[in-house]
Amino acid sequence: MSISNRLKLLGTICVFFIFSEVFSQSSASTYSSLGLGDFNNSGLTQNQAMGGLGISFGTGWGLNYMNPALTTRNTIYNFQAAFNYKRINGTTADESELLDGGGLSYVGMSFPIKSGKSALGLGINQITSVNYNLLVRGQVANSDLSSINRIDGDGGISEAYISTGYMIAKNLSLGIHASYLFGSTIRTNQLSLLTEDDEPTGVSSEFYQRLTMNDITFKGGLHYFFKLNSKSNLHLGAIYQAYGNISGKEFAKVADFGQASSPIGEGDVISDNVRGSVYIPKNIGYGLTYEKINKFVVGLEIQQQQLSQFRNFNGSLGELGDSFKIALGGQIAPDFSAVDNLLKRITYRIGIDYQETPYIVANTQIKDIGINFGGSVPINSLSLANFAIKLGTRGTTDNGLIRENYVGFSLGFSLNDNTWFYKRVFD
Repeated sequence: MSISNRLKLLGTICVFFIFSEVFSQSSASTYSSLGLGDFNNSGLTQNQAMGGLGISFGTGWGLNYMNPALTTRNTIYNFQAAFNYKRINGTTADESELLDGGGLSYVGMSFPIKSGKSALGLGINQITSVNYNLLVRGQVANSDLSSINRIDGDGGISEAYISTGYMIAKNLSLGIHASYLFGSTIRTNQLSLLTEDDEPTGVSSEFYQRLTMNDITFKGGLHYFFKLNSKSNLHLGAIYQAYGNISGKEFAKVADFGQASSPIGEGDVISDNVRGSVYIPKNIGYGLTYEKINKFVVGLEIQQQQLSQFRNFNGSLGELGDSFKIALGGQIAPDFSAVDNLLKRITYRIGIDYQETPYIVANTQIKDIGINFGGSVPINSLSLANFAIKLGTRGTTDNGLIRENYVGFSLGFSLNDNTWFYKRVFD
């Protein structure tokens, strides 16, 4: 890669970092109104296509984000980014509605420090996402009036991270992933009173809450593989994501419509950028993967997070349950060397995942199951276009709840360069 092209690429990377606040949310779910929203535990595009597989296996052709110990497999320079889109059909026993959301999902890069021994990764990604819109109509007790509540939520927590892995012994790697967490979740509740003729009456009010988070967290990773024979390996991986008390500040206010979000407008300020924290329990993941070198991969992984211990900004329990996720997935590469046959050079991926989400509503723990597939299409000898599609269902219509049937897309690219650290004789 020429010096001029490298400068252009670095300029592009800087733009992504400068405008990191434009990240749109991958969630468009009613259930993201609970806790801090949906946690992103499915990794990057290539991981999502395998149901979230990525703790026990990684390649050098894409970022190894899920387990920092696997960054040692990034033996060339890699830059990766993706966009996402999610469309949901939310259904109750009586009605249904379409919801959607999407935008820039992540951006990152990896540099080899000592090829095959150590590497450095950095980037921006989502940790949680909040995006919901509810309209609730009810009857005011002991009156002829009815009420309409419009409840909205948006935002989430993102991270700017740096990770590194090092091979400490033959086939054994350790890694650490340090994150600076940032972002805000904004929740509003607009209340209007209506007469029997559906005419507005009285004063309409608005509650506005903004929770802004800023803190540092760490994730540790381990990877080991057994050489079964000259053509196959068995990989073992584990991660430990330590969250703990995450610092932040809260602004909350009640006022007339359109006035609650302004700190200086009329209304009653309940919390004026008060400092505090939320407690997020640790996330543990582990799994194993069988690899037929340059042919196929199949793996099984589990992640667990005791979100029943989550405490909100006020220090009280968030009424969540423990989260459990299992992913079974794999990939197949028919023939990497088939230069004249693109279909054989594509890496095909498939996976299924099942999750007991932390959301408990009406004494029912919400479950989520999805079927995933995707692949990586070669752009040139090193770079790839990545895509992933997920078809899933979350929740139930029992007990007056909402079932969400959804389809999610992730589309991105992986730009690889094996000349970055080599001195050029001619340019």
